[in-house]
Amino acid sequence: MIDARPQAGHKPQWLKVRLPSGAAYNRLKDNFRGLKLHTVCEEARCPNLAECWQSGTATIMILGDVCTRGCRFCAVKTAKAGVPVDPDEPGRVAEALARMNLRYVVITSVDRDDLDDGGAGIFADTIRETRRRCPDLIIEVLIPDFRGDVAALRKVVDAAPQVIGQNIETVRRLTRYARDARCGYEQTLDVLANIKTLDPRIYTKSAILLGLGETADEVLATMRDLRDRNVDILTLGQYLQPTRKHLPVTEFLHPNRFGEYEEQGMKLGFRYVAAGPMVRSSYKAAEFFVEEMLRR
Repeated sequence: MIDARPQAGHKPQWLKVRLPSGAAYNRLKDNFRGLKLHTVCEEARCPNLAECWQSGTATIMILGDVCTRGCRFCAVKTAKAGVPVDPDEPGRVAEALARMNLRYVVITSVDRDDLDDGGAGIFADTIRETRRRCPDLIIEVLIPDFRGDVAALRKVVDAAPQVIGQNIETVRRLTRYARDARCGYEQTLDVLANIKTLDPRIYTKSAILLGLGETADEVLATMRDLRDRNVDILTLGQYLQPTRKHLPVTEFLHPNRFGEYEEQGMKLGFRYVAAGPMVRSSYKAAEFFVEEMLRR
């Protein structure tokens, strides 16, 4: 295995990205602002924002921009309670997507532990309204864990998106170190397993961020745990410290290391694995694979 480890304080060349600009970027930004919508691309400071927005794609974030959890790797704003729920939001999201004329969309949200159902009802309404306005659009949702509430999860599953994701984020040992105390390694695995139990036709997806201090054996163990729950799609990417208040990067993994993880993941039986320094849970290559698979 290749062991190329630049010091954590010095970002390697393969992680350099260009600043967002261009007509497509500005058009999407104006569209989202005009309809009072948020994107996880901006809120989580995604390094792929420029590339995705200039190609006309984005991940929409519903239920506001304030998360009720405080994961130590995440740049999204946090508070004990989120913004008031807007019952008109599903319609605004559907209107924005109809204007954008996309083939594939990812809809995600902050955690809303202050709501009885964790926001599952708004998720379901958004899926249904989007499908009504955009019947040919492939819909992927990246959901919270809803505190393990299966009844809340059922609301999303019954709305029938083609893909449901719930991110494991890191290995078992580092879960309490990196994630909010209300998150849980087993809780995420249970959510992913329950999706398949409720509707085996839905593709499931998860993601691991690397560079938080995990070992290769721990990464492989996490991949096996996900496959044991019949997860279909996995993404692995490099953790990047959003601000000095967040967890430090312990290692910048060489792209070849990601290639090895991708190969090992496919051998474990995932339908698709996207692994690379700039890969995130919403990643165009994985979305293209799902689109091709579903349209066939």
